[in-house]
Amino acid sequence: MARRKKTYKPRSLFATPVPKNVKKPKTKWKILPIVWGALKRGAMALGFLIMFSMLISLYTLSKISTPQAPDMPNEMVLVLEFNNAIPETPPEASLVDPFANQQMTLRHYIAAIEEAKIDDRVKGIVARMRGGVFSPAQIEEIRSSMKSFKESGKFAYIYSTSFGDSGGGMGRYYLASIFDELWMQPLGVVSIAGINAEIPFVRETLDDIGIYPNFFQRKEYKTAYESLTNKTISEANREMMEVLINDMKDVMISDIAQDRNMSEEQFVSLVNTGLFVADEALEKGLIDYMDYPDVMLKKIREQVTGNPDDEDLVFQPMKKYVFGIQDEYEKGKLHRGKGNSQAKTGVALVYAVGAIMPGEVQSSAPMTLLNEGIAASNVIAPAIMDAAEDETIQTIILRVDSPGGSPAASEAILRALEVAKEKGKVVLVSMGTTAASGGYWIAANADQIFVSGTTITGSIGVVGGKFVFGDMMDKLGVNWESIKFGRNAEMWSITRAFDESEAERINAMLDNVYRNFLQRVAKGRNMTLEQVDDIAKGRVWSGKSALQVGLA
Repeated sequence: MARRKKTYKPRSLFATPVPKNVKKPKTKWKILPIVWGALKRGAMALGFLIMFSMLISLYTLSKISTPQAPDMPNEMVLVLEFNNAIPETPPEASLVDPFANQQMTLRHYIAAIEEAKIDDRVKGIVARMRGGVFSPAQIEEIRSSMKSFKESGKFAYIYSTSFGDSGGGMGRYYLASIFDELWMQPLGVVSIAGINAEIPFVRETLDDIGIYPNFFQRKEYKTAYESLTNKTISEANREMMEVLINDMKDVMISDIAQDRNMSEEQFVSLVNTGLFVADEALEKGLIDYMDYPDVMLKKIREQVTGNPDDEDLVFQPMKKYVFGIQDEYEKGKLHRGKGNSQAKTGVALVYAVGAIMPGEVQSSAPMTLLNEGIAASNVIAPAIMDAAEDETIQTIILRVDSPGGSPAASEAILRALEVAKEKGKVVLVSMGTTAASGGYWIAANADQIFVSGTTITGSIGVVGGKFVFGDMMDKLGVNWESIKFGRNAEMWSITRAFDESEAERINAMLDNVYRNFLQRVAKGRNMTLEQVDDIAKGRVWSGKSALQVGLA
C-alpha cells in the first residue's frame, strides 16, 4: 500500500494568518482626527514655506540694500540729501530693521565732503534740503567742511521748496547759508524767526492727580527736574537759558551774515521780520534764485560740460560715493598721504552717544523705549582699554554726545581714559550736540576738549530723588500696608516722601557725587576746587562760553 505524501503550509514567522472564516471588520471613518491631522500638516508646510520665503527675501534685500561699490565716473557732481536728523552712529540692526546700521552718519557726511574736496573727479556739490531738524553743533561741523570744500574752488549749490515753512527754519537756513547759491521754488518761503525755547511746567497737574516730585539738586543751576518740581521757571534757569540762547544767536548771526555778504545788523533786522515769501527773500538777499530744480540742474550741466542738456553728467548720491571711495582704498586704486606706516600713529575712535548707563541696566532702561541712545559703560570702557593696550594706537578720540546719566557708569569710562593716559596715549574729546553732566564727567580728564560754538556742555551738578504716588493712591482707593526691617527700609517707597532721616542720606549721597565731580574737573582742567565750583553749580554752557571759562 503506497504511503501518501504529507504536505503542509509553512507558518509565517512574523504574523499569524487570518482564518478564512473571519470576516474583515468595516472601516470606521473618524472625520475630526483626519481633518485635524491635515490641518497640522498643512500649517507645518505653510510655516516652512513662509520661513523659506523670508530667508530668500532677506538674502535678496541684503544684496539690494548693501551699498554697492560702483565704478566711479571720471566726472561727477556729488549729491547731498538733508531730510532728517543726522545720527552720530548708525542704529543697531534688528529683526524689524536688519539694515538700519547702513544709515549715513555725521562722520560719513564730513568724510565725503573732505574727500570730494581733493577728488578731481568731483566738480561740485548740489544739496537738496527736504526738511528735518538739525542740531546747531552738527550744522557747524558740516559748515566747516563745506567752507573748506568751497575754498578748493569747486561750486556748492542747495535747493529747497522752502526753508522752514512749518518751523525749524533758522537751523535749516543756518545750514543752507554756507552754500554758494541758495535756490528755492517760486511758492516757497524763508522762515528765520529766531531761536525759541519753550519749557512746560506741570507741577500743578501733578498736584491735581496726586503725584509729588520729591527731588533734590546740587546746585541752583541744576534744573533737570525743574519743569516737574516748579510751577514757573526759576531765576537761575531763566538766566542760564538766556545766556545759552544769546550765545547760539551770536554764532549763527555772525556766520550767516558773513555768508550772505551783509552786516549783522542787517540780518538781525530780517530775523525780526521773520518770514519772507520767495520774491521778498530774493529781494532781501536771503536766496539767490527763485526757480525750479530742473533749471538749477541745467545750469550745473552747462557749468561743468558746457551743454545744459548733457544727460551724461553723473549726479552721484553721497552714499554711493562714500562706499565707492572706500572700495577704491581697499583695492589700492586710491592713495592718500604717505602710505601705510608701521610707526605708532594709529588713532582709535570711540563713541559715547546717549544716556550713560551701566551695561547691566542697559536693556531695561526707559530711554530705550523712547528710541534714545544708550552709552553703556560695559561697552565703552573695555573699548578704551583695548585701545590702551594696542601698541599701534597713539591717540584715542572719544566722541561724546550725551546728556549724562549714571555717575558710577561715568566713572568707569573716566577711569579707562585715565589708564590710557598712564600708558602714554593721547586722549582727545570731541563734543557733539551735547556733553552735559555725566557727558562732561567722562571728558574732564582729556588732554584736550574740542567743542562747537553751539555745543551744550557743562552741567557740573547732580540731581536725585523719586516720584511719590501716595495721594494718587488715596484718590483711587488703594491702601498700601508696609511690613519692614530697617529704619530707612521705606526710603524708595513710592507711597510717601522721604522723611528726615532718609532725606539726610539722599543729600549726603548728592554731596558726595558733587564733590567728586568738582575734584575730577579740577584735576583734568588744572583748576582749584573753588574755581570749578564758580563755573559749575549745575550750569549749562554753550561751547562758545565753555572755551571762555576753561571747560574746553
